[in-house]
Amino acid sequence: MSTVTEIRHPLIQHKLAIIRDKDTGSKEFREVVEEIAMLMAYEVTRNIHTEEVVIETPMGPAKCQMLSGKKLAIVPILRAGLGMVEGMRKLIPAAKVGHIGLYRDETTLQPVEYFCKLPQDINERDIILVDPMLATGGSAADAVTLLKRRGATSIRFVGLIAAPEGIQALQAAHPDVDIYLASIDEKLNEKGYIIPGLGDAGDRLFGTK
Repeated sequence: MSTVTEIRHPLIQHKLAIIRDKDTGSKEFREVVEEIAMLMAYEVTRNIHTEEVVIETPMGPAKCQMLSGKKLAIVPILRAGLGMVEGMRKLIPAAKVGHIGLYRDETTLQPVEYFCKLPQDINERDIILVDPMLATGGSAADAVTLLKRRGATSIRFVGLIAAPEGIQALQAAHPDVDIYLASIDEKLNEKGYIIPGLGDAGDRLFGTK
């Protein structure tokens, strides 16, 4: 079974409180989501491989560690996942970015695919799948399925807030995908929204209703 990591760093928790606030406007919401994603990237990339290299400093050679092994790809689930991409790219600018478009049917609550564009070598990359909210888990599970169909074998999911139901659904569908979160909230309501959550992340990011 995959691991679930709730990152309780004080800076992340402070910034999470800001984006939960219903009075936080879209501009500040976008900026803080990006900052949280950047902070989370430290933990998410903790176990990626490095190799020893020799660097010439002004004072002579030094043995250092640099990234090695598989290259990285960041894949947001549209549209809310876009808000997390740039924060992560600030730390790993060489990562390629793919996009998966899914929306939730308001009646069935099931994800519907409308777009998928990935790097050609996606099967050779460690993939960080990002979406701020892990609610029912349907969109995340469906996105992982799409990635696997295209040859992906190393996938981790990164979200800001999750409901227990969403975690269970993603683990049941894909027990090989590790999950990283800033908060595990109480539950889902009857409409499939996370309680207490922060509302609709996409609407708050882009100022839509």
